[in-house]
Amino acid sequence: MNDLSAVNVLLPGGAGAIVTLIVLLILRGNLVSRAVLEDVRKDRDARVAEIASERDAWRAAHRESEAARIQAQNQVGELLELSRVADHVLRAIRGEVPGDAMDPTVAAPPS
Repeated sequence: MNDLSAVNVLLPGGAGAIVTLIVLLILRGNLVSRAVLEDVRKDRDARVAEIASERDAWRAAHRESEAARIQAQNQVGELLELSRVADHVLRAIRGEVPGDAMDPTVAAPPS
């Protein structure tokens, strides 16, 4: 009972209908050869790898940029502290800082 005559019972038109269906699927693009499928997969995998490497490059650039920004921010903080100290020293030398050791009222020897 396992012969091709069962096809006539299941599909009206038999083998001709199957061949026609396969030809239509090929012409519409629903059926492609294995070589075409492998080429499409290779192209897709190459594009995914390219996008992944580009993403990794952008991440590395961002990390480097953030490290440089944090370093610059720390340097600005240190420079600001040094400028405050320098300002305080210069004002003390000129006698502008009240209550400082250079203030004449504080630093005057007892009489």
